[in-house]
Amino acid sequence: MSQLTTKQKQYLKGLAHKLKPVVLLGANGLTEGVLAEIELALDCHELIKVKVAAEDREEKKAIMAAIVRETKATEVQTIGHIQVLFRPTVDRKIEVPKAR
Repeated sequence: MSQLTTKQKQYLKGLAHKLKPVVLLGANGLTEGVLAEIELALDCHELIKVKVAAEDREEKKAIMAAIVRETKATEVQTIGHIQVLFRPTVDRKIEVPKAR
């Protein structure tokens, strides 16, 4: 599942609203350890928030793009420094509405 419809994204945004960021990127940026944490969180929860504390807008964009590329997750939305990611697992914890 790579592309989400607008309706599916809206649904996931609703679910993500109450979530707190599970991974916080600090001054060290995107390290192997941070990527491993994101992978683990996606495997456990499917839908997560990641906080990217980069000052530079371009750097933040690059880091967020790298997270999506490396984890093969789908970016649901980005608000400021918070990125919402979704990646379904084999046992599907979150039922996303069907695309029409």
